[in-house]
Amino acid sequence: MTPTSVSFVIPMYNESRAIANTVKKLTQIAKGLTGDYEIIIADDGSTDDSGRIIDRIAEEDSRVKIEHLKKNTKFGGALKRGLNRAQKDIIIYTDSDLPIDSGDIKEALSILDGCDIVTASSRVKKGENLKRIIMSKVYNFLIQFLFKTHIKDINSGFKIYKRKIFENMKLSSNSPFIDVEIFVKALKRNFIIKECPVIFKHRQEGKSYISRPAVVFATAMDMLRFKFNK
Repeated sequence: MTPTSVSFVIPMYNESRAIANTVKKLTQIAKGLTGDYEIIIADDGSTDDSGRIIDRIAEEDSRVKIEHLKKNTKFGGALKRGLNRAQKDIIIYTDSDLPIDSGDIKEALSILDGCDIVTASSRVKKGENLKRIIMSKVYNFLIQFLFKTHIKDINSGFKIYKRKIFENMKLSSNSPFIDVEIFVKALKRNFIIKECPVIFKHRQEGKSYISRPAVVFATAMDMLRFKFNK
């Protein structure tokens, strides 16, 4: 699929060491895909210099657009804000350390021809400690058991959406559970989701905050609310 227009949505928290390089690489990738693109960075209440860095970048490039959240929402709130801001036909979400390359994006776009969402799954687990592996396996098992999504790696850091799936979709989750909420609501409306195996690159700068106790707790609470209050 050759996209006519693309929104890149990047949730960010304390990525002062990586974000400038990520935006530079994404700009190169975007120019290779289409002339009509935007890069939306949703700053999830960063406490380092990330906010100032992306503000400077946006001043020099009008295609880079910034959303600043006053408080840290533990990922989901930032992704939600970025998705709400996105205006292009195709929305590409990736983590702020850019764990994929242009070849992965092109492969996923080719799959998008026959579906509405493409989500990456890991071909190889690289650089993950035992704690993260166990947490991921337990979480994915719970999601498949409770919501019957049948997706191998539901919280992977790379997804492509057709913008139409978000029409009239209200999202409530502020944690990483937002990925599940999107998929469950999309499946209920008969949108098609396909997986694209990729090899995620090991993080070179900064660190992941996804396994913080506060994030795990918020994810569990969002999961229970969604299961029993939907």
